[in-house]
Amino acid sequence: MAEHEHVRVAVIGSGFGGLGAAVRLRREGITDFVVLERAGSVGGTWRDNSYPGCACDVPSHLYSFSFAPNPDWPRSFSGQEHIRAYLERVTDTFGLRPHLRFNAEVKRMTWDAERLRWDIETTGGDWSADVVVSATGPLSEPKLPDVPGLDTFPGKVFHSARWDHDYDLRGKRVAVIGTGASAIQIVPSVQKQVEKLTLFQRTPAWVLPRMDRPIGAAERAVHRALPFTTKLRRGLLWGIRELQVQAFTKHPGELGFVEQLAKRNMARAVKDPALRAKLTPDYRIGCKRILLSSTYYPALAQPNVDVVASGLTEVRGSTLVAADGSEAEVDAIVFSTGFHVTDMPIAERVVGSEGKTLADVWSGGVQALRGASAAGFPNWMTIIGPNTGLGNSSMILMIESQLNYMADYLRQLDVLGVPPGSSGSGGGRVALDARPSAVRAWNHRVQERMKRTVWNTGGCTSWYLDASGRNTTIWPGTTAEFRRATRRVDLAEYAVLRAADARPETGAENAEVAA
Repeated sequence: MAEHEHVRVAVIGSGFGGLGAAVRLRREGITDFVVLERAGSVGGTWRDNSYPGCACDVPSHLYSFSFAPNPDWPRSFSGQEHIRAYLERVTDTFGLRPHLRFNAEVKRMTWDAERLRWDIETTGGDWSADVVVSATGPLSEPKLPDVPGLDTFPGKVFHSARWDHDYDLRGKRVAVIGTGASAIQIVPSVQKQVEKLTLFQRTPAWVLPRMDRPIGAAERAVHRALPFTTKLRRGLLWGIRELQVQAFTKHPGELGFVEQLAKRNMARAVKDPALRAKLTPDYRIGCKRILLSSTYYPALAQPNVDVVASGLTEVRGSTLVAADGSEAEVDAIVFSTGFHVTDMPIAERVVGSEGKTLADVWSGGVQALRGASAAGFPNWMTIIGPNTGLGNSSMILMIESQLNYMADYLRQLDVLGVPPGSSGSGGGRVALDARPSAVRAWNHRVQERMKRTVWNTGGCTSWYLDASGRNTTIWPGTTAEFRRATRRVDLAEYAVLRAADARPETGAENAEVAA
């Protein structure tokens, strides 16, 4: 590589995961790090997703860092603008600005087995790092379906995560493709503006009422004056969701009562039996993510909305053709078709110890030790990695657990190697590489537990599943269980690699010694 800067840790991405990692590094006394961000500001998915109605479906006080409580959330469920502002405040409060490197999209990360370091090429310059913490997140790369004839469409086309705010939807005929968490927020937000809205629904979703309300000034004042009340509120929200986990993971039949609540929610707003039939799922609630909205069904019942109970299969000029043969003339297409979750695009840019990319290694399915470490990729960790997702609670809880693991990982490197900061430009002198047997054992345990969960037995096909039908996304347990599993690094699950200038303790040519 050309002249570059060497750091102890390189964090990739500045969403919740990346900023959380940066805060934790500073709290651990580590300041020799950079946060490489491809965009020009922090926020991750809460920066990129700015579509009308964008908001979180997890309560505000639970969808925030435990170490950075916010007593001033304006609503019980926060909008995108409030969450993005919160992340900007976290950045300033914890002094992260000097570590940020904007417009530095990672093009390639290559492990240097001789120097035990990562060489990182970005659009904003090159770096090397002893440790890489990848926090690009599963909701970072929009997924667009390959629809025949889409290139012939004369109107406007964009994904919900790349909303074109310069395009005026008023008076237009608009098609929304998909019925996931984004679509149910977009539809009621634009329905009153457009002449005609056509929703292409491949699979209906289970939708419960969204119990959202403003948080008054007096309530916020109490949280500011008595910080323990904010912690208490967060704890109650967490505890309720922990109690729900068994229904998802061990006793899916118990979710039948929740299905009845969802059906009543639909019946209150949708009086047309034919439309209700289109909107009623044929799978167990919870198999796909349960959606929250009090405005989605009322919007679908309006006369300027048409629900096509079939996926989009072809585009012929301005005409959209569904799988059932129905057609719709539209001026604009909004794809709410999700993200590359089970095939993380960053994996194509990470080259490990054997010269293979992470995408090559994961071609048969993504898997990582404790959701963090992949075999053959020493000193590389991912935040929100395989099987760390949740179906009913806040991902911030999982992120903070992985930050505990990251912190102990770095401590172990200090104990095994030389004092912090002494590696210099020569790269790290010690590295940890997850043993393939440990990765397989962890993944086997996770997949065995997954077999009885609603996500595997509920009778649906969801974005939780990869191309082979394996659930590589969700954690099949409580957040407390995951926190215990990631509290400490078990060195027996790793091989210790020594730099070339330090003689291997076993004399092995590959400088690998058993932990």
